[in-house]
Amino acid sequence: MKKRIYSVLVENRSGVLCKVAGLFSRRCFNIDSLVVGETDNPDVSCMTIVSSGDERTIEQIEKQLNKKLDVIKVKTFSERQCITRELMLIKVKYNKNNRRDIMELCDIMKAQIVDMSKHFMMIQICDTPDKIELMIHMLQGISVVEVARTGTLALSKCMENDD
Repeated sequence: MKKRIYSVLVENRSGVLCKVAGLFSRRCFNIDSLVVGETDNPDVSCMTIVSSGDERTIEQIEKQLNKKLDVIKVKTFSERQCITRELMLIKVKYNKNNRRDIMELCDIMKAQIVDMSKHFMMIQICDTPDKIELMIHMLQGISVVEVARTGTLALSKCMENDD
């Protein structure tokens, strides 16, 4: 199974997200992650879709996306061709025995404690999807109360011919 990241520029209007999601649904393509936001042009949005499948599925997804009328441009990246980031907020219950361990883990992982009460701590991390998964794994021994994650954002790596 290969993982692909699709950066899809679409017209910014109602119903476009539904059409794209419907395409994936009708063809039984899985969406691992989906992020949508306006670009520097308010008439254009960028959808970053992460999906996985065999080579045929990967090709079909790109072809089907390019057929949509609301789609302006589709770029397909492997994980090595782009820089990816994801944001996660994670709320944990802590005590005096594990407080220092959590703080050290945050320091090592370059995460930030963004809110705290007597028994709870909210941690923010912005990193690659792999590092986000690692952070979750490292906090499994602690009482994780709640997790909120964005999907993956991606841009192609800077190249000399990008000018």
